[in-house]
Amino acid sequence: MPADRVRTLLNGLRGRLVVSCQAPPGDPLRAPEHIAAMAASVTAGAPVAGVRVQGVDDIRAVRAVVGLPVIGLWKDGAEGVYITPTAGHAQAVAKAGAEIVAVDATGRPRPDGRPLRETVEAVHGLGALLMADVSTVEEGVAAAALGADVVSTTLSGYTPYSRQQPGPDLELVAELAGRLDVPVFAEGRLHTPEQAAAAIEAGAWGVVVGGAITAPAAIATRFAAALPHS
Repeated sequence: MPADRVRTLLNGLRGRLVVSCQAPPGDPLRAPEHIAAMAASVTAGAPVAGVRVQGVDDIRAVRAVVGLPVIGLWKDGAEGVYITPTAGHAQAVAKAGAEIVAVDATGRPRPDGRPLRETVEAVHGLGALLMADVSTVEEGVAAAALGADVVSTTLSGYTPYSRQQPGPDLELVAELAGRLDVPVFAEGRLHTPEQAAAAIEAGAWGVVVGGAITAPAAIATRFAAALPHS
């Protein structure tokens, strides 16, 4: 991707909200047409800068109705490294229309045994950017050194050696922002607008929010839990 286009793309996300439009297996919303409608709804009704979308079919469906940047990923499996786990997955995500490809960039073994560097090269070879989903400062530094264009705190709390806490890892955001020259995104357990604003204050380039916006069952559960007869 030409440098001027990279700057334009990333500057368009700076200080702004990206909404993760996903639904787990078995959820009534788990179909490409529903995800596309979700993405169209949040981008039409709010000043959203982009969307994060899981799965090749969903990315294609969203790309057809949303003109904003798409951060794409492919979840394959449910344990270990399963967010865009190989260079082949990453290439498929880019070809489906994602301008930014999110991959697990933790230090855990990759399922094909290949180094993360090959995935970075594969994504760049298709003219897309790579977002490194990490859980620690060390992982973020390593990913940036390999050529990751952006780093996200997505996996903090999801590896056994990262911080385990109910809210967003703003300390990790601040640590990464202070050490890296590439943009740092805050993602994971951002439940309120106040937490999103705090992430920007901590140094995040942008914030990615999912379940607090696009998971109806989780939202309803929180409301119900606050009432006396639920």
